[in-house]
Amino acid sequence: MTGAGTPPAPRLVLATHNAHKVGELRAILAGLPELAGLDPEAVVGAGDLGVEPPVEDGVTFEENALIKARALAEATGLPAIADDSGISVDVLGGAPGVFSARWAGRHGDDAANLDLLLAQLADVPAHHRGAEFVCAAALVTPDGAEHVVRGVLRGTLLTERHGVGGFGYDPVFAPVGSDRSTAELTADEKNAISHRGQAFRAVAPHLAAALAR
Repeated sequence: MTGAGTPPAPRLVLATHNAHKVGELRAILAGLPELAGLDPEAVVGAGDLGVEPPVEDGVTFEENALIKARALAEATGLPAIADDSGISVDVLGGAPGVFSARWAGRHGDDAANLDLLLAQLADVPAHHRGAEFVCAAALVTPDGAEHVVRGVLRGTLLTERHGVGGFGYDPVFAPVGSDRSTAELTADEKNAISHRGQAFRAVAPHLAAALAR
């Protein structure tokens, strides 16, 4: 039995070392009816278990998500979920795509990535600033079962930053039908429409089945 104040044993591990992302994914999973019995505290990140990330050398979001989930399931013996996500800009032929997190050259430098993207689109008019957030979510279980799904959120790139919420390209992305950037949405508003929320809702039935085994 777990004692008072003792966190539950991990039941699901997420392929991320980003605490912000762990929190966001926990919130998404907690809102899924299929996973109503899952204690959010039993969902941990790879960093919490000391698992180093593998080399992501896939050329699609799906390939990279599977690389991470497979490595994590093998290292931990737990069901593992990985997502690979980014932004695809129409006039850039789908770029930055899988290079979104390191578009300016250094992985995870959100400010530099935003500055570079805004500079590249400086002369592009509003009607050509279409883009989409893409997320591929992969679930891999210790017995080798694999499921991969994709979520997409269409929108428009703004000409400057708006809002302080979210992360990544959120401050310059306005979803279709919204006059606010995703960085101006509440966490619940964002999770309800986001590419990541869509992908995790799609994989939820498979995850529920894996946790019930």
